[in-house]
Amino acid sequence: MGKIFTALPLGSTVYQMLDLKLALYVDFPFHMKPGFLVTCADDIELYSISEGESLIFDRPGFTALAHPSSLLVGTTHGVFVFDESQETGCKELEYRKARCFLHKPAIEKMYSSGAVCTKRSNASGLFQDLDFSGSKVSEFVYTDSTYYFDHGTATQLLVLFKEISPLDCEIDAYGDFLQALGPGATPDYFTNMKNVTKEVAKLVDVRKKLFVLLKGTPLTVILLNNSKFCHIGTTQEYLYHLTRDQKLRAELGFLSEAFSICAAQPPSSSAACIIHSLVAPSCRVAPGSVIEYSWCEAGVAINENCIISGCWLTSGLQVPPNTFMHSLCVRINGDLQFVTVVFGSGDDLKKSVGSPLETENLKFFGTSLKRCAELWGISVSSLDFSGDQSDLSLWNLRIFPLCSDLISSVTLSLKMLEHLSGKSSGHFVKGVQMVSMQEALSYKDITEMLKFRQHLYQEIDSNKPKETVGLKTKEF
Repeated sequence: MGKIFTALPLGSTVYQMLDLKLALYVDFPFHMKPGFLVTCADDIELYSISEGESLIFDRPGFTALAHPSSLLVGTTHGVFVFDESQETGCKELEYRKARCFLHKPAIEKMYSSGAVCTKRSNASGLFQDLDFSGSKVSEFVYTDSTYYFDHGTATQLLVLFKEISPLDCEIDAYGDFLQALGPGATPDYFTNMKNVTKEVAKLVDVRKKLFVLLKGTPLTVILLNNSKFCHIGTTQEYLYHLTRDQKLRAELGFLSEAFSICAAQPPSSSAACIIHSLVAPSCRVAPGSVIEYSWCEAGVAINENCIISGCWLTSGLQVPPNTFMHSLCVRINGDLQFVTVVFGSGDDLKKSVGSPLETENLKFFGTSLKRCAELWGISVSSLDFSGDQSDLSLWNLRIFPLCSDLISSVTLSLKMLEHLSGKSSGHFVKGVQMVSMQEALSYKDITEMLKFRQHLYQEIDSNKPKETVGLKTKEF
């Protein structure tokens, strides 16, 4: 159920990100020496090259794909730096040696490092679609996506792994490997923990050893000057690319309804995207929302820009705009229970504070936690967090009720949101154990969650959605 298995609005049954990646890279192995290809599970790369050309992975060290991107995109991805003497942008496909690699750099760093390129006026029509966020630009950077390293480099890395085992810190496959490459690589990043999920003292020592090992290893970059890099790793990007990005939908054949029984209003060009789900005829699904692996009974209303995943919504329920809602089966002390986590699609789950006194600086659905507590009829001091009490965030905030069945789980979480909108008052739930998103993931029972998906599959495949009325809630 990880990102590589993200359901896409394609196929019957639906294709997952893994299927799409294998299709996009189907030609690579034929032009590749023994080695390893590393890719992310939350991005899609599309490119065009001249007939007869191929992407070739046969050079020593590392070979990385690069795409022209806006400077803003560069701040959240890796950026390649080339020598000024090397001209780029003349052909659809170019091979270049990179001077160094910057990991999620600030825009000032891109300029000072020489990473910013200028659109060439004589580039034979290339970059004609160099249009970022609706505005034409002349400056851009080359950002990373997939990369390859050869068998010899892999052998060196294995030797280092045996030396530092057991591994007790997280090594980033992009930042910690690629920043050590190229003649311009410097050790400046060793102590930079800005993009580290959990800071561990040993990481600095591991980075130093990786730097020494990889220093001098060549970094070849394949410039795909006529390419598109689509990142779907955030809620906003995911919603945009699946519902409103008409170019991507056309290029990949994305559907508004994929392997679903849906008799709701007919989809428009920016309609909801419904994947592997049952949606009753009287449901209202607003534009810009995505529903996957869910069952929406009669009269359900899904408002704009929502993500609904693994949920069972009973008749009459309404989901507020800009809501992320995901139901999980969890097993705690041997008991099977259910929890539905809800967040605003713009909530920052990574922002943290150091003590309970600072929790008012955290916002849930755009509302401070202090105000949320008041609307829920509880004191802010009673808000509870799991895990490290010096690192408090929405990620480990215990506000999601555990229930004995899936329907009750969804209903209670939506009731919690009603309090925030002023539609209900008082303590939204009493005497119920609460868990955090952090705990829900650690307790999840994947086998039970897949049973619900399998039931949806059988109903959709048989094309008899009315028979789902007989499903017993206690089973899911």
